[in-house]
Amino acid sequence: MPIESGSCASARQAKQKRKSHSLSIRRTNSSEQERAGLQRDMLEGQDSKLPSAVRNTLLELFGQIEREFENLYIENLELRREIDTLNERLAGEGQTIDGAELSKGQLKTKASHSTSQLSQKLKTTYKASTSKIVSSFKTTTSRAICQLVKEYIGHRDGIWDVSVAKTQPVVLGTASADHTALLWSIETGKCLVKYVGHVGSVNSIKFHPTEQVALTASGDQTAHIWRYIVQLPTPQPTADCNQVSGEDEVECSDKDEPDGDGDGSSDCPTVRAPLTSLKSHQGVVIAADWLVGGKQAVTASWDRTANLYDVETSELVHSLTGHDQELTHCCTHPTQRLVVTSSRDTTFRLWDFRDPSIHSVNVFQGHTDTVTSAVFTVGDNVVSGSDDRTVKVWDLKNMRSPIATIRTDSAVNRINVCVGQRIIALPHDNRQVRLFDMSGVRLARLPRSNRQGHRRMVCCSAWCEDHPICNLFTCGFDRQAIGWNINIPALLQEK
Repeated sequence: MPIESGSCASARQAKQKRKSHSLSIRRTNSSEQERAGLQRDMLEGQDSKLPSAVRNTLLELFGQIEREFENLYIENLELRREIDTLNERLAGEGQTIDGAELSKGQLKTKASHSTSQLSQKLKTTYKASTSKIVSSFKTTTSRAICQLVKEYIGHRDGIWDVSVAKTQPVVLGTASADHTALLWSIETGKCLVKYVGHVGSVNSIKFHPTEQVALTASGDQTAHIWRYIVQLPTPQPTADCNQVSGEDEVECSDKDEPDGDGDGSSDCPTVRAPLTSLKSHQGVVIAADWLVGGKQAVTASWDRTANLYDVETSELVHSLTGHDQELTHCCTHPTQRLVVTSSRDTTFRLWDFRDPSIHSVNVFQGHTDTVTSAVFTVGDNVVSGSDDRTVKVWDLKNMRSPIATIRTDSAVNRINVCVGQRIIALPHDNRQVRLFDMSGVRLARLPRSNRQGHRRMVCCSAWCEDHPICNLFTCGFDRQAIGWNINIPALLQEK
């Protein structure tokens, strides 16, 4: 039997490889042609008066669009993998993607070089196709200390609102979808009082300016005024929390959510009935607040109206109509008889009760989606937040356009302003809480990792400027409220 030479055998193997490769190409092309042919058959099978040439052109154009989206999707996946890889490497070195200084060590040259390379790549290669992803990693220079001090766990459903008492003893109040409102010791995190008078979700809680009385709004179409008596427990030593930068945090997942069946509120005194029940709405009462002096209260409802009540008699004084859709929030001025209401109709309205004989109204239009809240600041300013992912600062003397606009990457919920320092706290749907000044400069982002921060949507925030331990509180739909210590002087100095 003849034996092939080495060169002949090599030539035959190369020929077989080329043949196999050509078969593979033909199969691929054949599959693509079959898919295109199938699409053409489906298109031709439809009742259409378009000429065949036009239909074929349309099919080719749609195919090009599909390929462009596939390329964009692949680029996004590659970018995410690179970011995850860099995060893992830098996390092992005690650093983060921004390269901000932490409490221990300095940035290593290699990590800084890698961060610089990634930043340049984000700006050039992926700038157009992945702008939303890149914006989440925008570098800032803020090094403010935002420290988690205390968690308040005891509700069995999401917490819609959080508020701080204005009288001694200073306590924290939370309003929850579990039909209860709880009062907490800020220092110990212990539940002091539970209010169970509502038969619907408690959507708002506000404290009387001079008495131990609370005002709550509910989905049962009422607002309740109820009295509480609290005795603060002896403060316990606070566990040492790790201080972290206000900008660079790690993502977390819902599996880290705390157990909602905790018994933090099971052994505290219970208030079962209100002093006064305000009943004039035909829909959910979403928010309520006290007017200056505490003799009148205002409520906002999904029935598109806001009502002004006399607290002593529970009588309806004014029904504030004009919004085209459901109201989302109401807020009163700390020193003047002014009320601002926000609505799903993309507007908020300023109601003036300083003249007892008349009340005027001004309409602010500037958002393109639901205005989730509008609050007063010092002077003649109002800050509004919206589902259109913007926050706007307005001058009450000129309502034609905002004096500052803050653009974010997520819908904004009930905002709150630190009056003394003029710092805005923005709770977001994406679990973030960011701090801005009145000119729109971002100062910090509250920590959020698998060990601290909110695990779900953050619904509300409340400042308590005079408290020595916690000066900002947030609550969310992860069924907990959190007390933070924000280094405000550092924030202002950084600005």
